[in-house]
Amino acid sequence: MVVGAALTADLTDAEWLERLKRVGEKDGYYTQLGQDHAAVFVERSHDVLFVAFETLAGIRSLSDNGMPVAFDVSARRGWSHLTLIADRESWFRSNSVITYFDRLDDFSFFEDFDRVVFYGAGMCGYAAAVYSVAAPGSFALLVAPQATLERGRTEWDTRFPAARRMDFRRRYGYAPDMLEAARAAYVIYDPDETEDAMHASLFAGPNIIRHRYRRGRAGTIDTDLRTLALIERLAEAAANGVLTPGRLARVLRARRDHLPYLRSLLARVLAEDRPQLTARLCRAVLASKQVPSFRHHLEVAERRLGSGEARAASGPAE
Repeated sequence: MVVGAALTADLTDAEWLERLKRVGEKDGYYTQLGQDHAAVFVERSHDVLFVAFETLAGIRSLSDNGMPVAFDVSARRGWSHLTLIADRESWFRSNSVITYFDRLDDFSFFEDFDRVVFYGAGMCGYAAAVYSVAAPGSFALLVAPQATLERGRTEWDTRFPAARRMDFRRRYGYAPDMLEAARAAYVIYDPDETEDAMHASLFAGPNIIRHRYRRGRAGTIDTDLRTLALIERLAEAAANGVLTPGRLARVLRARRDHLPYLRSLLARVLAEDRPQLTARLCRAVLASKQVPSFRHHLEVAERRLGSGEARAASGPAE
């Protein structure tokens, strides 16, 4: 990244892309891939290449400086990085994107780097998984990825009706199969999101590590990882070959000090009417930070427990 670079929120999408093009062309390249996709590559070290898939809307709404996440992840480490951008829900299935990765493969682009790390969430997690096959031995960090939206395999996922018209059977199609050549793939998902959990169950193999991350049905895992700067920690550990299941769990425990996550967890136990668990959660939070809403719900829960009104809680919070 050009240190300190930023793209302001007042730019139109066309102006934003033009500014990003200038940034990319200074140290690499920017290329338009058909009408709906683009790729920007910045060359630094040949030790690590960080490859991220994002949507235009996601970048502009989630990034504090208006830049793709790969710029932030790679800046302090001197990594090279490649970002694929979609300006619609395409699952990166367009001919132009497929042809682009074929071209990278033809020119042995990924072989120029010692280690390659792919990242994406949701639709972009699907793309990170399928296109990682172009870089055998790479690492993939996948947040709530879809395995496919081929109707015959996933008729239970009705969230994306428009995507049903896309062809998920041709090349770069079924994400779990495309990960067979990866050195390791990490699938992070919320087990309380039924469709996400069902997709995650399709990712199986000796090189795949699945991690349950309960988000409390509020917000997204990707937002947490960005806010807590965990993407770069996970990417660095993966690139160094030390991202074990235990280390992955330890890194993600940082959310326990993240107030938006704790509020979503509180909302979940309140919705489930579990006053004992509510009291335990509120006491744990109040032990390190004074948040009025947690104090209020602790008092309410204790009154209910003291009056015998509450029913017994079952199971620990995560």
